[in-house]
Amino acid sequence: MDLNSKAFLFDMNGTMIDDMYYHTRAWHKVLGDLGAGLSMEQTKLHMYGKAEEMFDRIFGPNKFGDQELHDIIMNKELAYQEAFRPQLKLINGLGAFLQKAKAAGISLAIGTAAPKTNVDFVLDGLQLHSLFPVIIGAEDVTTSKPDPEVFLSAAAGLKVNPADCVVFEDSPKGVEAAKRGGMKAVVITTFHEPEDFAHLDNVLMCVKDYTDPQLEQLFA
Repeated sequence: MDLNSKAFLFDMNGTMIDDMYYHTRAWHKVLGDLGAGLSMEQTKLHMYGKAEEMFDRIFGPNKFGDQELHDIIMNKELAYQEAFRPQLKLINGLGAFLQKAKAAGISLAIGTAAPKTNVDFVLDGLQLHSLFPVIIGAEDVTTSKPDPEVFLSAAAGLKVNPADCVVFEDSPKGVEAAKRGGMKAVVITTFHEPEDFAHLDNVLMCVKDYTDPQLEQLFA
């Protein structure tokens, strides 16, 4: 596969770090306290896009005032960070993979629905800011995944044609966003099974982590 050494665009949660269980647990408690009545599995299915959009899907629009919703979300993020901090590390093999991409002249960016507080929590904690000249987060887009805006903005920030980007994702909605942006995708199976992506024809491969030898194809 000839990438012409263009760009790799990474989702963050579940793709760079294996933290989705901690997000699910934190959201399940918050939503339960608010009377949503969702199981853990139902909570998982709602966990895509911006948190504000998730609240609209679950409770209907405008159930919470802007400040109230902001406080709910921030309290959830603090609970998630406290629980996950002792486990904060890159998914196996990703550190070496990023260095190999950089050495190959492939540009790197992050396109995530996470708010800046969580992006900084991860990138500062792992000292990764210098590897990613472009970071697009929740505050930087109008509409989140499966809309392709986040990945198109990342490609534009790198000055790379979307068709020359490979997106790394852990969720079907994220891979759909890549597809709608004209991009291929690599699936990291931390949060979903490969069959959950069967309907998406832009998937290059599904891997458990970044030690998988299939990934060598991306540098060929």
